[in-house]
Amino acid sequence: MTQLGTRGVIYRGGTSKALLVRSEDLPTRDTNALERWILAVLGSPDARQIDGVGGADILTSKFGHVGPPSRSDADVDYTFAQVGIDQPHVDWSIMCGNILSAIGPYAIDEGLVAAKEPVTVVRIHNVNTGKIVSARVEVHDGRPQTTGSTHIDGVPGTGSPIFLDFKAAVGAKTGTLLPTGNRRDAAEVPGFGLVEYSVIDIAGMQVCVLAKDFGLKGTEGPLQIQDMPKVCAALDFLRRKVAVDTGFATSLETAHQESPATPFTLLVAPPADWQLYGTQEIRPADSCDLVARCVIGNVVHKAFPGTGSIPLAVAAALQGTVVHDITRASAHHAGTYRVGHPSGTVTVEVQLAETTAGIDVVRASLIRTARRIFEGTVFAEPSRLPDLP
Repeated sequence: MTQLGTRGVIYRGGTSKALLVRSEDLPTRDTNALERWILAVLGSPDARQIDGVGGADILTSKFGHVGPPSRSDADVDYTFAQVGIDQPHVDWSIMCGNILSAIGPYAIDEGLVAAKEPVTVVRIHNVNTGKIVSARVEVHDGRPQTTGSTHIDGVPGTGSPIFLDFKAAVGAKTGTLLPTGNRRDAAEVPGFGLVEYSVIDIAGMQVCVLAKDFGLKGTEGPLQIQDMPKVCAALDFLRRKVAVDTGFATSLETAHQESPATPFTLLVAPPADWQLYGTQEIRPADSCDLVARCVIGNVVHKAFPGTGSIPLAVAAALQGTVVHDITRASAHHAGTYRVGHPSGTVTVEVQLAETTAGIDVVRASLIRTARRIFEGTVFAEPSRLPDLP
């Protein structure tokens, strides 16, 4: 049988990498068949993803398709999938802020959005959440600019800055910034007692907890935390409880299947010296305003997701959350929050306004870089896709 070939592009967006396909080029629109195709081309389930284009890491096992807009206030529709590595699972519930930074350049490169020099604004409708994120992309000679002086930790070298504005992404999962109705909640967590936490929904819904409540400093490396089964089990319990409380899962027992990536758990701590993953470089405490680790299931992110950075910075800016009080005071005055993560720092600009109607997010922006790495045809083994021509 002939392999099924589909035109695709591999793009790095921020600290992540994904296979991107034009929506019109998808081999099928049937969700079940499409998920089997995605698993086949990325090489899942397999811990190495050796038989596909996945990179055997949560940062690189990603897929997206992009097409014409389905609403008048957008320039393109973007649908994202986080793809399981050793499990045959495709999760459509999140948007991935890092890959979002690739969608503006991709849309320009593909002719879905006309290039306007020197900067093209691309209004991206994330179909997963129904929210609009604006991307400002530098353009030269009709193509997205890649060369520049902007460095983001977790990516070698420098590139052209891409400005992402998430202020319209409040309530991406629940329709409200504070899904529980509170700035701070508490729950009994097995093995650790009463733990306070804050749930924030902008770009994605995440649960923020203090590292000290789990016996951690917050500066531990990803593998260190993953080697702590008691801590991982407790964090997973709290994540599943929040999923149930906010209606994304019907029970603690079924939460893994019903809501595997909503919410993430964000472990936070005050500024402190920390060691970078991979290079062992020591970063000083004065280079960040708080330190954080993102836990997705039992895997700790080796950098930090965009959909974690935005809600974490908003939580830091919002008085009454567990994050606000441990954040460097000068960050609140500047409205700029530097999050120390395993690969360095990510900086988020936040401005909030409290009105009689509630909390208004005036600004929530992030700077990323992106680059088109490969374009061509990705092939799927036909024996894995008996229902596709």
